[in-house]
Amino acid sequence: MSGRLFSLLLLLVSASRLSAADQLPILFVHGNGDYAALWQTDIWRFESNGYNPALLSAITFSHPEARALDHQPELNRSSSADQLAELSAEIDRVLATSGQEKLILIGSSRGGYAIRNFIRRNGASKVAMAILCGTPNHGVFALPFKWDLEFNGMGPFLRGLNHPHEIDSGVRFVTLRSDHNDKFAQPTGKYLGMPYLPTLVWSDGPALEGATNIVLPGLDHREVAFHRQAFAAMFQAITGSAPQTLDPVRQESPQLSGLISGSEKGAPTNLPLSGAAIDVFQVDPATGERLGALLWHQVTGSDGRWGPFAGKPDAYYEFVISAEAYPTTHIFRTPLPRSSSYVDFRLEPESGEADAAAVVTLSRPRGYLGKGRDIFTIDGRVPEGVGDGVPAVAQASLGLPAGPVRAVPVVLNQEHLMVRDFPLADHQRVIAEMEE
Repeated sequence: MSGRLFSLLLLLVSASRLSAADQLPILFVHGNGDYAALWQTDIWRFESNGYNPALLSAITFSHPEARALDHQPELNRSSSADQLAELSAEIDRVLATSGQEKLILIGSSRGGYAIRNFIRRNGASKVAMAILCGTPNHGVFALPFKWDLEFNGMGPFLRGLNHPHEIDSGVRFVTLRSDHNDKFAQPTGKYLGMPYLPTLVWSDGPALEGATNIVLPGLDHREVAFHRQAFAAMFQAITGSAPQTLDPVRQESPQLSGLISGSEKGAPTNLPLSGAAIDVFQVDPATGERLGALLWHQVTGSDGRWGPFAGKPDAYYEFVISAEAYPTTHIFRTPLPRSSSYVDFRLEPESGEADAAAVVTLSRPRGYLGKGRDIFTIDGRVPEGVGDGVPAVAQASLGLPAGPVRAVPVVLNQEHLMVRDFPLADHQRVIAEMEE
């Protein structure tokens, strides 16, 4: 049986188990400092199991990082009230577009705060189910200092969500958490930069009394939202059945588009970056060298969006993005098997690695890097900056010596990418972005 015929049959079987009449819109809500693109693989998996793509969407908060103190204004950072306002508007948009009265909300980390805040303040009339993934529902610490920090379990924000009850009637609550690998659910503040501070928070910190609380052993803070096991738990909670596949089913000609954003005053934003140029090349997976001519060129307008670009589901691509005040960024990607409007890119200022001729960065946006748990190498070496213990960083870089531009292998577990080491002296940055 051909691969295309098998994929078609799989979709038909999945769709028969999940009728259109049973489907509610799902809105995915990202966490602190993140953006909608992280939900790309979960959306693909829902689609591949028969969920209507028109009912799947993800919000992008304008200023994704929380303030140091919730009620103290801070440039390019958001308060809990800011997040509530953006989420409320997006929920109204999703319901109006779908014609439905209720939707399902799925949040990662801080995104779960916005979900709970919306339900607590607006009641259950618009929400059928809330799935909270790694949300620090009892704080990253629960102590009488930094009182107004959104993440303080003793602070006014979380006390307001957790008292007099932790869930709201009329909404089904589900939490997904790690057994011990969540860096924000630890008994000390080691991963908060305060190693000797007792947090009074334990591994069950994300659980809620009265919710369906699910443990995903071994997964880290991000993976409990974006790993295939997390998707399986979400799908089971929503449909009552296990998914037919945990892998996205390929489409013949995926349409790819997304948002280009940047940073302002030292904080990442999801604001559209106008005037950014994006070039797309297909590359040889064995060498990282470009195959043939430029496939796509575009300069973003005021909305910061690029595409749609008609890709190939098995092709490896190099996305080259340049904009004023940023280094030219080469992003190498493993294949993108399905259409997505969330192929987003956020440019970062130059990092100033002065001792290297070139730097290659391994990026794992949907998980962290764990020594002893994961295999990760750049040019055959384990990059520095990844500590022992609980997985806590999503990127690792390796400086490379001077020489001609060459192929550099990057490995993360079962994923392999070959990139090119463009020189720092030319203000060029190289990122190997992994799917899982």
